[in-house]
Amino acid sequence: MIWLFIIMVLVIIGYKAYENTKQVVINKVELNQDEKTADSSVTVLHLSDMHLENISITPEQLYEKLKQESIDIIAITGDFLDRKRTIPKLVPYLDALNKLNPRYGMYAVFGNHDYVLKDNDFAALKNILEQNGCKTLQNEQCLLNIEGHPVNIIGIDDYSTNRSDLESSYQYVKSGYNLVLTHDPNVVLDMKHCSFDYLLSGHFHGGQFLYPKPYHLVKMGKLARMKMIKGLHCYEDKSFYISEGLGQTGLNARIGSRPEITLHTLSVGKEMANAKIS
Repeated sequence: MIWLFIIMVLVIIGYKAYENTKQVVINKVELNQDEKTADSSVTVLHLSDMHLENISITPEQLYEKLKQESIDIIAITGDFLDRKRTIPKLVPYLDALNKLNPRYGMYAVFGNHDYVLKDNDFAALKNILEQNGCKTLQNEQCLLNIEGHPVNIIGIDDYSTNRSDLESSYQYVKSGYNLVLTHDPNVVLDMKHCSFDYLLSGHFHGGQFLYPKPYHLVKMGKLARMKMIKGLHCYEDKSFYISEGLGQTGLNARIGSRPEITLHTLSVGKEMANAKIS
């Protein structure tokens, strides 16, 4: 009887853990909001870690959750998938995001799981993104003009697979508001001499399994050991956000965490120091 009871408990826990993957949370973050900069604010929709092999929200559901929002920029911070057969599954999600009509476009960086793909398959993933209105950034940057304010979108490639190149990422960056997109937030530990106003990332899935504690994250870098695994943080007086992600790796289950969509309101009129690496 005791074994039957244990099996029943495990089944219940497993079911609830799977159901948690369907409980998508929308979090809203506002930075540097005041009366002087209210007319130069932008809203950034941030998605990360879609892991299309294990995602419990459909493209239609994603669109329905966000269709009433006014979105200026869409930022996706890597780990779309890790199997080539999943690449076509990305297209309906990109269609849903394009229907949200981001005023200044959609931008993406890649994560460690994306780089599991072989050369031709990775190129296919990159092409799918580009062909469907999503600009990819691999240690690159682009400049936007938002209501007369220069905004640099800086895409730093994946830190966990040693692809980050800060010098290249900042090579052509001039003065303006610096929004950094990257997958692994551990890169902030190496960015003491890099100017940025805000950084968006993912990678940790909020722990995905937080019971009793996310011991499995210890191997994922210093930030996890510093207990910075999700949400808004500050390091060296610079703010950054770690998304819990939309999908899951391994088991399609979550305990103590939820899939996350975030909307960040940024005051881009508050220009910081020129972006340089010294």
